[in-house]
Order: sequence, then structure tokens, then C-alpha cells
Amino acid sequence: MNIDVRQLRAFVAVAQFGSFTRAAGCLNLSQPALTVQIQKLEDGLGIRLFDRNTRSVSLTRIGRELAPQLGRILSDLDAVVGDTRQLAQGQQGVVRLAVLPSYASGILPEIIAAFRRTNPQVSFVIRDVIASRVAELTRQEQVDLGIMGGALNDPDLEVLHRTQDHMHVVFPDGHKLGNLDSVTIDDIAPLPLVLMDPATSVRAIVDAAFLTAGHQPIVGAEATYMSTAVGMVRAGLGVAILPGSAMEVRAEQTLRSRPLNAANFARQIALIKRSGRTLPPVSESFALMLTKELPAAQGADTT
Repeated sequence: MNIDVRQLRAFVAVAQFGSFTRAAGCLNLSQPALTVQIQKLEDGLGIRLFDRNTRSVSLTRIGRELAPQLGRILSDLDAVVGDTRQLAQGQQGVVRLAVLPSYASGILPEIIAAFRRTNPQVSFVIRDVIASRVAELTRQEQVDLGIMGGALNDPDLEVLHRTQDHMHVVFPDGHKLGNLDSVTIDDIAPLPLVLMDPATSVRAIVDAAFLTAGHQPIVGAEATYMSTAVGMVRAGLGVAILPGSAMEVRAEQTLRSRPLNAANFARQIALIKRSGRTLPPVSESFALMLTKELPAAQGADTT
């Protein structure tokens, strides 16, 4: 069976107008060309769709039954094609991201809001998870893009952009750290610390920095979520080391923070996608915006 969309459009037009002449004008075809399309459709289906003579044309019974069904098929097809064109132009669609919690609650919402001001039909699905899960979800293509922290050595993942996130020490208002102009690892080493879960990229940075400095951290408490860590600091269980991008660092009125004065208290941040995969146009547009809004890490290559 060799049937194409042009034949279906020819049939629906003739059925609608009841005239080969008017249907041909609507489709910008000559009447002989339209007649050929109808004949090909009838040959392909193996049945006559119109009874016609020199004065009139009318649908057969089978033609009357097919006309509304084929009309709906063409309408659905036109809608799909129109939607696909909008998707191809990045005008609508869904951007799926796996993002570190500090970015998901910090800078990301503002970037999304700015993107949606010019792309109001675009929606977002955000998975705020620790770095290893960001990599896993991106590798499995459950998300289009990931924002993860720490080192990345995975041939299945491609880095689109790199930036850095400097660590801050978070402490209660009135704490002695507030009197220091610059806080070093020697200043916090004697203090009980509220540390993030060992599986997080923040904890990896802290452990490596203490090891390099020859100190052993005093663990006052551990937490998976930064909001929990902030609550523990507020309760006096210790001081926390959190990324400067974390909204929790700025939002808690009773706490203060200082950047840690040490180069190894910087977390590498990478915008990633699955290697060798083409991003949906809307996700590609959002990735381009992220590379502009996230400052490039000094000396880092971007693609």
C-alpha cells in the first residue's frame, strides 16, 4: 500500500468542498494533478471513494465513513508537526536537570525565571541530589543536564562548562570567628564541626583540605541536607562548612558566615550532559544560558 499525506489531503479537500475544482484551488494544485492524487489513493486502498461524472461528485458510502476519520488524522498530524517545530526552535518543551542542592535552592531559580521570561511555554523538572546521583542520572539520560561538584573522570559524561564554589564557615552571631577578618583552617581546626554526609562533594573538599593541612576535624555532627546543618549550627552543635552558593548560608538571620581563606576550600562545579547525545533544543538553549550566568572557573576550558 503506497499512500502518502498528499493523497489524504486531496481526499479530505474534495470531500469538504464537494468539488474537484474548488478543492484544487484550495490546495494550489491543477485539477488533473488533484485527480491523479485521488486515483492513487483509491488504487492504494483498493476501493472507490467518490462517484463522479461530468456534472457532479459525491462520496461513496465508504468515502463518507472515511472522511471524518482521515480529517482527524490530518488535524492531529498538523498539530504534531506544529508542536515539533516549536520544540525544534526551543520555544516549548521540558528541561530536565539534576542539580546539587546548593545550586537548586540558590542561583538556579533566578536563572530559570530569567529564561522563562522569554520562553514562557518551557517547563522544568529539577532533581536536587548529591554529586554522585547527578552523574548517575545524567549518565542514564533520566535528565538532559547536570550541575555537579567534585572531580569528574567519566567518558560517558561531557563537561559543557566549569566554575568554582568557595567554601564558607557558618557560625552563630557573636561567635569568636566573627571577629576575624580572614578565617583559615587553623582557626576552625580546634572547633567542633557540623560536617556534610561523606557521600557529598562538600565533605570530600573538607576532608581533603584537613588532610593536606595535617589536621583531624572534630566532628560535632553530620547532616545530609544543608538546612539540617544550619539548624545544628543554630542549636550550638558546632560550626559548619558550606558552599557559598548555598541559600542557607545567606537566609538564616541568626547566623553569620565567612569565606575560608584557603585555595583548597574551593569546590569544582561542572555543567554536564551525556557524551555523544544531542540535547533537545530547549535544553541546549538553557545550557547556553547557564554557561553565561555561571562564572567560568579561572583557567578552565569550556566547550
